[in-house]
Amino acid sequence: MNKKAIIITDGTESIQSIAKAISDLLNDYKVKIIPAEKFAGNDLLPANPFFIGCENPNPASFTYLEEMLSHINLASRKCGIFSTNEQTFEYLKNIIKDSEADLYDPLLIINTEDINSKTGEWIGKLI
Repeated sequence: MNKKAIIITDGTESIQSIAKAISDLLNDYKVKIIPAEKFAGNDLLPANPFFIGCENPNPASFTYLEEMLSHINLASRKCGIFSTNEQTFEYLKNIIKDSEADLYDPLLIINTEDINSKTGEWIGKLI
């Protein structure tokens, strides 16, 4: 299993649930789910695709992630962003922009009953 993916989260319960659903669908990948406060830049190096999720814009735990993404080129990497709050997507798009990663349509999960069905469809488009 040489394929690796990473999911970086704000650590909130709802975002962790979505991250787990994403991980469960990536059968051909070794997946690492990591809260942003424990994220190190080299965690991202072997991963393609990578995913970033948070409930609200600008969580304090994302400070290092924001800084790192503004200085790294990820032009050939697929990136998926997800949240429970539509207003968060503009923030996530902005922190990814400078890295030039291939950003896919965001995944919005408002109702927890939709996690598996929406996540499966979204992963199918991204992978």
